[in-house]
Amino acid sequence: MAVKNAMTSDFLHSAYGGESMAHMRYLTWGTMAEKEGFPNIAKLFEAIAYAERVHAGNHFKEIGGDTADATVVAGAVFGTGKTVDNLQGAINGELHEVEQMYPVYLNAAEFQDEKGAQRSFHFALEAEKIHAELFKQAQDAAKGKQDIKLEAVYVCPICGHTILDGAPDNCPVCGAKKEMYKKF
Repeated sequence: MAVKNAMTSDFLHSAYGGESMAHMRYLTWGTMAEKEGFPNIAKLFEAIAYAERVHAGNHFKEIGGDTADATVVAGAVFGTGKTVDNLQGAINGELHEVEQMYPVYLNAAEFQDEKGAQRSFHFALEAEKIHAELFKQAQDAAKGKQDIKLEAVYVCPICGHTILDGAPDNCPVCGAKKEMYKKF
């Protein structure tokens, strides 16, 4: 096991499960947004799904082969609805991670001196703050029967930092170079 402490291991397992489910949920909701005539919202869902996959991969790496059973508390909705409703589900899930889940997980990892888990939880927490805001912008547009205005979405493959219309020279969360960002 890469982590020494059972509590941090449990939190990594739970976060891995939650991020994995968010990845799939956002891909599904992106397909629905496309069908409803919101191609840019679909692109946003696809990009943030990729960011969630990055988070899941980081958590999985820190688990380090521990195959113990784990309870996964995702704190998010299931099912599909109209794009405006799906965006609300996405906002609620991201805010759960920002306000409830990741602060507690990060605090435990810090207390237990689990450096890798701290990094993984910090990366996810910072990205989720941005995701909540981007989903809110998209929902505001969709409520007005409009698509969100964007040229492209860029996602850092190291930490999941997400930004519209142009990658920064260096990721503000992890320092990755602009060239590493994945463009959607």
